[in-house]
Amino acid sequence: MGARIRSFGVLAGLALALLAGALPARAEPPHAVVLMYHRFGETALPSTNIRLDQFEAHIAELQSGGYSVLPLSAVVDAIMNGQPLPDRSVAITIDDAYASVHREAWPRLKAAGFPFTVFVSTDQVGRSSNYMTWAQIRELDEAGVEIGHHGAAHAHMSAASIEANAADIERADQQYLLHLGRIPQIFAYPYGEANLALRDHLISNGFKAAFGQHSGVAVAGPDFFYLPRFALNQAYGGIERFRLAVNALPIAVAEIAPADMTLRQNPPSFGFTLTETVPGIGRLNCFASHLEHPVRIERLGPSRFEVRFEKPFPPGRSRVNCTMRTKDGRWRWLGRQFYVPKK
Repeated sequence: MGARIRSFGVLAGLALALLAGALPARAEPPHAVVLMYHRFGETALPSTNIRLDQFEAHIAELQSGGYSVLPLSAVVDAIMNGQPLPDRSVAITIDDAYASVHREAWPRLKAAGFPFTVFVSTDQVGRSSNYMTWAQIRELDEAGVEIGHHGAAHAHMSAASIEANAADIERADQQYLLHLGRIPQIFAYPYGEANLALRDHLISNGFKAAFGQHSGVAVAGPDFFYLPRFALNQAYGGIERFRLAVNALPIAVAEIAPADMTLRQNPPSFGFTLTETVPGIGRLNCFASHLEHPVRIERLGPSRFEVRFEKPFPPGRSRVNCTMRTKDGRWRWLGRQFYVPKK
């Protein structure tokens, strides 16, 4: 639908203005860790829930010093424009606009002074007492919380036609315009599922960036339409795992293959080319979610790496994580999620 109405410019501009000229020169490219939550204090649903004691420990860690919690829009703008970001920059995102965001997460984040983004699937708004209403979402929006685009139906978009996905996004656009007066520019793929046709549709319709649900550090790469986020829930929300995530460093790459996140060849010929020198890259290990042991890595020249999988990926979502520990105990992290269509 024509030119999109901008919704992420003001906060990003203010945050970047504060950062400009205030940072020392750094060897690392601009990067940030983006966190992803869903529910808060809803222990009956552990796979998408974070316990309140865990969440409060996360906030305390971010308040302990050494971290810069920034608006997601500011992070995206800085990385896209090659502007410096403080070491240990963090952005907080929350998917699906559950009622516990308004009830539990927002008061705690507001008290801490931390900005965050809520990705809203518009069909779910007010559907039951489990979800926020538009009045509550507007309350957050007017208080400076960023609202992100999450489609309308929270659909499995990799399994849908581009026509169905376009209609879903258009339906959500109309709801954002009706209730907020603008359309968000940053998209989060439901379930982290994407393909090239959907990515190209987002680009042609004026979106700025899009995020998946695979682990890793956001850094400039082949495009800004499949950026990573560290997912946090009860099982993966302990403080040690949280510290690992918020202290992670990037592995900046280009020429990722396969480019399509929905696999047509299984197992894929997964590979990437380093765009930055990474000391100690020979210690890199890669792991696939469907295999018990590290997978074989072949180094083709000084900067090209290809990963060999001994078994096909199962239907549905699978993840690959390539990691290495630095000499100072932090972890470099490159992740990718793939989707195998179900027959």
